[in-house]
Amino acid sequence: MRTINIITLGCSKNTVDSELLAGQLIPSGWEVRFDTPEKADIVVINTCGFINDAKEESIEAILSFARARQLGEIQRLIVMGCLSQRYREELREEVPEVDGWYGVAEIQQIVADFEIEWRRDLILQRSLSTPPHYAYVKIAEGCDKRCSFCIIPMIRGAHVSRSMEAISAECKELVKKGVKELLLISQDLTYYGKDRYGSYQLATLVERLAKENPNTWIRLHYTFPLGFTDELIEVIARHDNVVNYIDIPLQHISSRILRSMKRGVDREKTVALVEKFRAKIPHVAIRTSFIVGYPGETQEDFEELKAFVLAHKFERMGVFIYSSEEDTFAGDQLKDDVPEEVKNQRREELMDLQQTISLAHNQSLVGKEMTILVDRLEGDYWVGRTPFDSPEVDNEVLIATVDSAATGLEGTFVRVKILSADDYDLYAKPVER
Repeated sequence: MRTINIITLGCSKNTVDSELLAGQLIPSGWEVRFDTPEKADIVVINTCGFINDAKEESIEAILSFARARQLGEIQRLIVMGCLSQRYREELREEVPEVDGWYGVAEIQQIVADFEIEWRRDLILQRSLSTPPHYAYVKIAEGCDKRCSFCIIPMIRGAHVSRSMEAISAECKELVKKGVKELLLISQDLTYYGKDRYGSYQLATLVERLAKENPNTWIRLHYTFPLGFTDELIEVIARHDNVVNYIDIPLQHISSRILRSMKRGVDREKTVALVEKFRAKIPHVAIRTSFIVGYPGETQEDFEELKAFVLAHKFERMGVFIYSSEEDTFAGDQLKDDVPEEVKNQRREELMDLQQTISLAHNQSLVGKEMTILVDRLEGDYWVGRTPFDSPEVDNEVLIATVDSAATGLEGTFVRVKILSADDYDLYAKPVER
């Protein structure tokens, strides 16, 4: 059987694109593998071009497989995704070993170049690269925001919402196949429906999915402060299976920096939204991210950000060092004036603060019972997640196998009692029923 290895780099939106491609190829006799070191006839690299680190990772992968192509270890090398969309012509000249370069909206063209007819009915049959019990569901493509530091609108284009009917059908199909957790994603989740229906419709969509899939966790990723409606907050609070978890990159808290970032919100609105989450959604876990070293960020701005993090004690947090990107307002118009050593120091300070916050939060859970979703068996532990943790980026719960005689726990909900905690992990045992 002919084999294809799809290497997916970057975000979960790329994950879905890779799975869609695989779903079109498998019925035509291709054996598709994801991110495997095993040899394959063809390698497809789905690239990221968002920030410098992501671009470097993508280029390293391309060059590595280009050498394999040159040595005849693979028959064909294909590059798709954001990096290819953005730098196709330059890369084509520099890496002639690549057989095909495709942009973010050219999955159908890849399939056509395999001499396979695109089948719309297979869109619901994508081949999951994740464990079979959770799946990412892309509800829209593109972004209408114009944040000063972000290149995504130029790469991915304007926001285009999928229909509720299409999303509903996909989720039902995934649940029928055994998916226990649906992770809703897009570049800007909260903007969903504005283009198609004339108003924000994420609350309506989530309510529908919650009712149609009552035994499935539903998780929201990549929400935006602007457009996060009271109706959406009420839906999250009302439905037990919509996990009390909000992924919302806030980026900064200084009103001056937020204005320069073109975020459409200021400090006052940001604080009010966070406080509303806490007041309206029981035990909500907020995952956020911030950028340090943005052009013009003073020590006073950074101290304001630190105080904000300390005051609001976000359950999950990431920190990115500002990366100057050409063809963005900040990259083209603003001087990248914060020294690299200062950027790194600020990131380290914020993450040290978050480590302390995370440890205190985890220790507060010791002795409590909760339901977790088990992801895998790793060594002597079953590894799972609470409703407050997303795959790969958040905390995990470890159950020693000696504490559980059960087998085949992957992909099942298990009631556990938390025994101990460290900075980013919990240790638990199953609760006897």
